Amino acid sequence: MRREELQHALGEVRAVYSELAKRPVVRNCVARTECCQFQFTGLTPQLTQGEALVAAKGFRATGRKELPASAAGDCPLLQRETGKCLIYADRPFGCRTHFCAAAGGPYSRKEVLDLIRRLEEVDRKLGGDGPRKIQAAIAAALDEIR
Repeated sequence: MRREELQHALGEVRAVYSELAKRPVVRNCVARTECCQFQFTGLTPQLTQGEALVAAKGFRATGRKELPASAAGDCPLLQRETGKCLIYADRPFGCRTHFCAAAGGPYSRKEVLDLIRRLEEVDRKLGGDGPRKIQAAIAAALDEIR
């Protein structure tokens, strides 16, 4: 992937995240991380290629190179020592909208459909093949941005 293509994709995804933050949907995420324990929620985030690239860049910014092995059913980005998300500012769209009952529950699809379509368009432009589970998506993105 060319550098300018990567920068454009990162900018587009971050613009979606910024637009989401401006929406008048009341949320109270306090980074409790219950939603990061997929074995309890029964849900695993699915990332488009653009989201995975943003997450991978955020992960690399922590100084890490390889995704850690995660405990059965936990997010690979959940830092065991602190119980915090390693990439909270760069967390995927699904983590921002769908998972945490304590933060206010999932957004309704109609509230964010336009943003989902924008993420899907970035995915198409990057030659992605649709959303993939978080671990596989980020691992592939880490390989791509080496």
